Parts: sequence; structure tokens; C-alpha cells
Amino acid sequence: MKTIFFLFFALARLTAAPTSVSIVGEDFHINGKPTYEGRVWKGHRIEGLLMNSRMVQATYDDLNPETAPRWAYPDTGKWDAERNVSEFIAALPEWQAHGLLAVTVNFQGGSPEGYSKSQPWINNAFEADGRLRPAFAARMKRVLDAADANGMVVILGYFYFGQDQRLQDEAAVIRATDEATRWLLEGGWRNILVEVNNETDVKAYDHEILKHRRIHELIDRVRKTEQGGRRLLVGTSYGGGTIPEESVVRSSDFLLLQANGVRHPARITAMAEQTRAVPGYKPMPILFNEDDHENFDREENNFAAAVATHVSWGWFDYRRKGEALEDGYQSPPVNWGRSSARKKAFFKYLAEITGSKP
Repeated sequence: MKTIFFLFFALARLTAAPTSVSIVGEDFHINGKPTYEGRVWKGHRIEGLLMNSRMVQATYDDLNPETAPRWAYPDTGKWDAERNVSEFIAALPEWQAHGLLAVTVNFQGGSPEGYSKSQPWINNAFEADGRLRPAFAARMKRVLDAADANGMVVILGYFYFGQDQRLQDEAAVIRATDEATRWLLEGGWRNILVEVNNETDVKAYDHEILKHRRIHELIDRVRKTEQGGRRLLVGTSYGGGTIPEESVVRSSDFLLLQANGVRHPARITAMAEQTRAVPGYKPMPILFNEDDHENFDREENNFAAAVATHVSWGWFDYRRKGEALEDGYQSPPVNWGRSSARKKAFFKYLAEITGSKP
């Protein structure tokens, strides 16, 4: 049955993937050319960076009947996972036109509240034993195909600390890792960067292999899995303000940082410098893929500080308490358009930095 499952998705991708991400030193390349080729902004080299946004609810669904009604669309009174992924896909061309080249998604999503003390919902692409659920895989396939067609990269997370407890044991985590990796390789996508888990140092993880002292084991496992001589590019992320450990630096193809809680742009610069000083570091891209700070109207902000030290930057937008549906890319039901003042400010600033002309 598993072979048939993988074969089904492989046969669905008979044509060559049009978008291929690669790494050359500290730079990202797409289809053999550096991203934002030749672009310089305020004296800073933008070429080779990968501007991104956290869009982890692209494949969202809630399998808990008690919490699923929370995410109902106002116009229909019910939640609709297929509508959510379709509207996400429809927004990709506009985002790309403004200079967005990557989105972060996750097989276990992220908190639909932005930040949560408890997470009773079940947004999980894996069965308790680690098998990949076909419905979640089908939605993820649509996301990967659409990003591929739009010349965009997907930073694809496997695990999230709000849902990892739904895997019954370490063997299930390993099986889920292997199934996800094989599924991606069988699918033939070349526009993927794997983020094994989100914020590996967060204490909420249940399984030891997902915690920061052992996560390099899963990174190495993904790196060593090949098909036709090809493997996936892989790393993992830490919580806001944290510097990667040596074991992760030595195992990773790229380094993911997060900046939630980092209020001062100078700290962004310091994080990049400290990361490059970790033993085992070799020239590789450093990429922020979660930062909930804006201040795009100010000369100094986290986004500007990142690019000034040649580090890619990614935005994290969630609906704050009392805000309307138009706000928050991480809060379902999501309006995936540039529907709020905050979203419009981000995309305007992104287009300015990348030299895009939407």
C-alpha cells in the first residue's frame, strides 16, 4: 500500500520541476542563478537572499470536532480546508510579484492563535504511528506544485511542538521523518528546504529526538536519504533570539534563526555574527523564517538589519486579539490576500528592498 501511495504522487509529476533551489556559499540560487540577481539596496547586496513569510496554515485542518468550529468562515459558518488551500494558492502570484520567493509551511502547522498556552486542536499530517495522512499530503502536494509553478521555494517543516505529542513514541517520529522525506523525493520537487522542526529548543516538545540536544540525528537522517543520487536540503530552527548549537551547525545545509522577542535591530546583526562564529560553521546561508516585528516605516528595523548583514528575513503575521479576519496570515480562517494595513506595509517594503515592480 505504501509503495502505491508514493507511486501515485510520483506519477502525478511526470514533467520536470520548473523551480530548483540550490546553495552556493552563503547564497541561494534558483534555477542556477542567484536570487534577486544583481540587486543592491542602500549599499547592501540583496542578491542571494531568500525573502520569505511564515504561512504555516496553508494546509490547515482540525481533526478535533470540539475545536474545529472555532475556525469557521464568517460567510458560511463552517471551516473548509479545501477552500483554505485554494485561496492560499490563488495568492501566490501576487506575493511573488512583490518579491516574496519563499513560504514556510509545516506538516503540523503552527498555533492558529499565534501564541497559545495549550493546543487542543489536531492539525497533524501524521497518524499516531508516523504514517503520512493522504488528505494532508494531497493538500501539501497542491501547495508544492503551485509554488513550483510560480518560481517559489517552500520551507517545509515536519514537526511542531504543539502537535508532536500526537506521535506515540520515538519510533513514530522516525517513521514520520522517513515517510515525509521519501514522499518529497518521490514527488520530484526541487523547490524545497526542509525545516525538521520549528523551534527545536522549546521545552514543550515531548519526544527527546525532537529536542535541541538530539535534533541533529534527524537532520542527518534526512540528509542521508537519497533517491537517484538526489537528497533534500535540510536544517532546523530555534526559538527567538537563540543561536544554533555546534551539532546543528555541523549537520545543516543552511541555518534557520527566529526573532520573536528580538525588539532591537542590533540584536539581529549580533545573532548573525554569533552564528557565523559557532564552531563548525562553514559558508552557508543564514535565514530568519519567523519574526513578528514590523516597523517598516523606520530606518532601523529587523528586516533592514538582517539584509545589512546578508541574512534572509521572514515575516510572522498573526491575528492579534480583537483584530478582524483580514489580519494575520497564521490565524484561520485566513484571508490570504494583502488585506490589512500591516500586510500591505510588508509587501510594499519587500518590493522596495528586492527591486520588484508588481
